[in-house]
Amino acid sequence: MADRIRLLPEVVANQIAAGEVVNRPASVVKEMMENAIDAGAKRVQVNFRDGGKDLIQIVDDGCGMSPIDARMAFDRHATSKISSVDDIYALSTFGFRGEALASIAAVAQVELQTRQEGDEVGTCTEINGGQFASQTPVMCPVGSQFFVRNLFFNVPARRRFLDKSTTSASQIRTEFQRVALCNPQVAFELYDNGAPIFMLPSASLAGRIVDVVGRHIKQNLLEIEADTSIARVEGFIGRPAAAKKRNTEQYLFANGRFFKSSYLTSAIVKAYEKLIPENCTPSYFLYISTDPSRIDVNVHPQKTEVKFADEEAVWQIIHAAVRETLAKTGAVPPMDFDREGGVEIPVLERGAVYTEPRAMSDESYNPFNEEYVDPSAPDPNVDFTGFDVPFHDGPSAVSDTAAPGFGAAAGGRRSWSGGGAFRDFGDPGFSGGGFSLPAAGGETFEEFVSDAVREEPAGASALEFIPSAGNAEQQRLEIDADPGFTDPLPVAGGYVAALRGGRLTVVDVRRARERILYEDYLRMLSNGSSVSQQLLFPERLELSGDEYALLEENAVDVAALGFDIDYAGGGVIEVKGAPADLPADAIDKMLYELLQAFAMPVSLGDVRREKIALAMARGAARGPMRTLSREEAAALLSQLAETGNIAYSPSGKAVFAEILPEDMRAKLG
Repeated sequence: MADRIRLLPEVVANQIAAGEVVNRPASVVKEMMENAIDAGAKRVQVNFRDGGKDLIQIVDDGCGMSPIDARMAFDRHATSKISSVDDIYALSTFGFRGEALASIAAVAQVELQTRQEGDEVGTCTEINGGQFASQTPVMCPVGSQFFVRNLFFNVPARRRFLDKSTTSASQIRTEFQRVALCNPQVAFELYDNGAPIFMLPSASLAGRIVDVVGRHIKQNLLEIEADTSIARVEGFIGRPAAAKKRNTEQYLFANGRFFKSSYLTSAIVKAYEKLIPENCTPSYFLYISTDPSRIDVNVHPQKTEVKFADEEAVWQIIHAAVRETLAKTGAVPPMDFDREGGVEIPVLERGAVYTEPRAMSDESYNPFNEEYVDPSAPDPNVDFTGFDVPFHDGPSAVSDTAAPGFGAAAGGRRSWSGGGAFRDFGDPGFSGGGFSLPAAGGETFEEFVSDAVREEPAGASALEFIPSAGNAEQQRLEIDADPGFTDPLPVAGGYVAALRGGRLTVVDVRRARERILYEDYLRMLSNGSSVSQQLLFPERLELSGDEYALLEENAVDVAALGFDIDYAGGGVIEVKGAPADLPADAIDKMLYELLQAFAMPVSLGDVRREKIALAMARGAARGPMRTLSREEAAALLSQLAETGNIAYSPSGKAVFAEILPEDMRAKLG
């Protein structure tokens, strides 16, 4: 009987291995970036086209490779990271398997240009579908440049089921962020078809987190640090108030590599217990350092899962470190280690009988005893003779307005601040309070009151007494009208400075526009009065069956918002018109957000309309901010005032902020 077992060709074996190591374009970016870091690069540039399916380019300034190394790098299990089994348990590099380049080259067309420092020329090596094509000298800078073209070109089934370009681009961005966050000392750049997405200079850990996640997180970061004999934990966690329902700002790193662990994540969430809602999760950026021999990163080829030898101890260390950091902010009561005056709680012992302590009370306590009376308090048996108010005899500013009810003899009015010093009512720092006194300095308070009463004409009292037998009168609350915004001045960065009631305010243009659009869309959904703008070239979109059915089911609301859509069937729609305020390049994203709002299980009509209007307002207000002209700023503030709700955006964020004189004095010193 013939033998049927045979060795697979190397190309086929590499293509099978590629399914484990390289399952999408983001995996290529991750492996290449980690190789660049291992090569000692100080700057790494990443560029991709068509979600990485057409091209992925990685450029670094690392050590480079010799011609022989450049050829051997694409052989399976060829690596410079380890040389024996023992090296696996003392890893200080990202890669060690020697499978990444071989797997990538097996399913793509790869070109490598590399040069070592000291070499006059570099080497260009080309691999097509796992087959060596050529190796020629080339002029190139020190380091390595990888060009990965037509990913999965020789595996049609795999290429056919790749995610769409937008999804792949998002996945590449996620992998880029993970590598950038654990290497803040390296400068990174990310380009999508030549357009810059991230330009990250080398920075501190906190600076890198802000650059990657966004400036909004800067004020919410709390530094965490714990050093033990088992592991060292450092990094940052978010304030409890900044916890979100859908939080993507969660990163765990072990010895410089990103990993996922639901078990260790529970240690962080447990520390936030009763500080955040149950459906919210906090932000965290934790870096765990431990002995390489006590951690196993060889669990999965993608190396996103690790195993700790002291997993339970690491859980306790993380939980205690997070709890301690929260305690420093006052969010969690700190532990009190001062045992003086503490309550001693006995250890539970089997068979021991415990008795309840007897309640104690002071039966001789009498609050009217002499020892409880404050000797400095006034005697209640002595008639009140007035306050002992010091008068200022020196010169002071006197207002032109005479005190009402005191006649011309009373002179100008000044306020008493309680300390004997008088301040003029015209003083900008005067904030009210106290009471009015005449400028004369030789008159006592009792004489002043007596003179005022004698000079008071009959019937001129400011108090109006209603007899008990009179008819009841409904009291009305007088509310001052909103002063509105005046003298607008556009400021770069998407802001407008203006006066409101005499106070300087700064208005966020994006949030103000969101409030205005929200009210407009609510009105459109109520009466169907939409303003639609026809597109010069209709946009054709393909939806899933559920999305198509959901959009068709809510066609009336979609039309009320200003969309002109033809439902062609088969999950295909053609957008012929869109709301006038919506940018043309945001139509597909806005429809996706609308589908999310339609899918929410909300039965109340008003609540549902608010959700839809909020999604539309967010999308329409999103986009690059330019500096407005004075006329545009005035029109924007006028529209904001007409909404009747100028304080907060529909998302709950403040639309404007007042700059107080104290703030300016603090800045100017």
